[in-house]
Amino acid sequence: QVQLVESGGGLVQTGASLRLSCAASGRTFNINAMGWFRQAPGKEREFVAAISRNGISTYYVDSLKARFTISRDNPKNTVYLQMNSLKPEDTAVYYCAAKFGMLSNSGSSYDYWGQGTQVTVSS
Repeated sequence: QVQLVESGGGLVQTGASLRLSCAASGRTFNINAMGWFRQAPGKEREFVAAISRNGISTYYVDSLKARFTISRDNPKNTVYLQMNSLKPEDTAVYYCAAKFGMLSNSGSSYDYWGQGTQVTVSS
């Protein structure tokens, strides 16, 4: 089993930045790709970004690529999501996910999920 714990969410104003962290523990040696998803109230969960095990390959939803950056620190078993120039429409619960296989934007392909961290951007 793999456990994922997100942190770093909070309430910020428009234009602010936040860095989310996702700490993985347990049987992490089999984990390859890790990703971030988000779900806003009343909306379906959407893909944000994913990163390969070695950190070289990344994959973003086009609409967020200019403002969000995903990275990982393997010795710390931690994945980050740097979010800049935040907007009210970025308000959502952000989830970290991990999978054994290749990068993917499909939530159903991920094997493990965190509990989520709330990000609220006020106007």
